[in-house]
Amino acid sequence: MTTEVREIVCAHSPDSDDAYMFYALATRKIRSVVVQFRHVLEDIQTLNQKACMGEYELTAISYHAYPFVAGNYVLMSAGSSVGDGYGPMVIASRPMAPEELKGKRIAIPGKLTTAYLTLRLMQPDFVAVELPFDRILEAVRGGKVDAGLVIHEAQLTYGKKGYHNVVDLGRWWKNTHGLPLPLGANVLRRDLGAGLSWECCRLVRESIRYALEHREESLNYAMQFARDMEAPLAERFVGMYVNDYTLDCGELVPRAAQKLLDMGYEAGLIPHRVELEFVR
Repeated sequence: MTTEVREIVCAHSPDSDDAYMFYALATRKIRSVVVQFRHVLEDIQTLNQKACMGEYELTAISYHAYPFVAGNYVLMSAGSSVGDGYGPMVIASRPMAPEELKGKRIAIPGKLTTAYLTLRLMQPDFVAVELPFDRILEAVRGGKVDAGLVIHEAQLTYGKKGYHNVVDLGRWWKNTHGLPLPLGANVLRRDLGAGLSWECCRLVRESIRYALEHREESLNYAMQFARDMEAPLAERFVGMYVNDYTLDCGELVPRAAQKLLDMGYEAGLIPHRVELEFVR
């Protein structure tokens, strides 16, 4: 008797860190007799919005989005992107102190991103201007906004393009709360059931482990998704967000994420309190 293989859509962003993380699965170096993944690539704000509709069985989301999708999804212990003393940044075209952000127009990559939630916790009073993440630097340069909240590779490339770092939100969070900043997670739709969920989590963990153990090979693959970055910078960026926390979130990342979301609820930024739940 042969086991029927279940095709599951695995949705994640077209970024070098996600490409690195999913390399072994995308190239079928890691396989399963139970599950086969079909990869779909979309930006994080789109993934957050589609998760709100329960569209994909396995998807990357922002931790900020989890309270909005918890009825349909459970978090995976493998696949978290965590900034430990670093993270999304607010940048400007001129030197600016963090206090000067009050009341300013700031371009953001989406209201469900963890970067936006963290900025609101640091500075509640600003005008958010939603833009695709890859148009934020352009909006700052053109004076359409006073500052921009950057994610992805722009965290490393903003300086050589002439922008100034106003605040690193990962550093602010670490200095304020003594915790890493959980930014992104993978989630599984609850209707998959325990067996399939466990197998998906195992496969993603093994793919991450493969990347960490075959760094050069995995980086070579990820480079095709590294916008505006040469190999040394791409390697640094991938190392920032695919690490031991990504392999397994342990106890510290859930504690940090729970604090972040509880603070969001208390500040009125999240409509209800949610208890984080992980497949391990």
